[in-house]
Amino acid sequence: MNASRNPLTSRFAAFAVAAPLALTLAACGDSNGEDGPPAGEPIAAIPAPEGTSWADTVTITEEDGYKIGNPDAPLKLIEFASHTCGACANFSATGKQPLKDQYVASGVVSFEQRNLVRDPIDLSIAALVRCGQKENMQPLSDQAWVALNDFFGNVQTNAAQYEASAELPVDQRFVAIAEAAGLIEFFSARGLSADQARSCLADTEKMESISENSTTQADELNVTGTPTFFLNGARIEGITWNEIEPALQRAGAR
Repeated sequence: MNASRNPLTSRFAAFAVAAPLALTLAACGDSNGEDGPPAGEPIAAIPAPEGTSWADTVTITEEDGYKIGNPDAPLKLIEFASHTCGACANFSATGKQPLKDQYVASGVVSFEQRNLVRDPIDLSIAALVRCGQKENMQPLSDQAWVALNDFFGNVQTNAAQYEASAELPVDQRFVAIAEAAGLIEFFSARGLSADQARSCLADTEKMESISENSTTQADELNVTGTPTFFLNGARIEGITWNEIEPALQRAGAR
């Protein structure tokens, strides 16, 4: 790969290791609004194939998003999220379960989670939630958001180790970041072995891919903050479940 276009050797090699509070602020923000999704008539539920459940159906999309639900659902909800964003953590805690139970399970709505990578801890978590089976990506993301303050607390405690990671080769850097933030232990307790976690974090090609996809899609869709939601390609104004659910219902979800 041309080094001048390599996001890890250019962007991340020069990335200043920021304090936890700065990371939190950098990872959240507003996105420019556009026309909202159109209204629609109520859409009847679409049964899943016999013996399956839409809420347990996971597809990896061409954009490297992880979609749960009917791949051909008439309403396609996409969230651009950062793993170090408090507002994303709030949506995960308050919106994900009713979204899956009521709307995804009906086959009418699919939900795709994509990354907007904002800092090294974010990228490390993004790699780790992808490290195992595809069905684990969103559940592990949700658990990581619950523990977000713990990760930042670990970084404060291990500040010297975290700062020193910036000087390491790329294939070692994110392992050191994850160790400083307590990510290795966290994911190990959830079925991802320490060796597997370190192997994924040392996979420079995969780390580059996550970062590059994030940058490319954010530029194409003018996504500047997280969370940002799109419904059938149109941006939704709002970041909370109380704002997202009415948009789904106006479009025909019930």
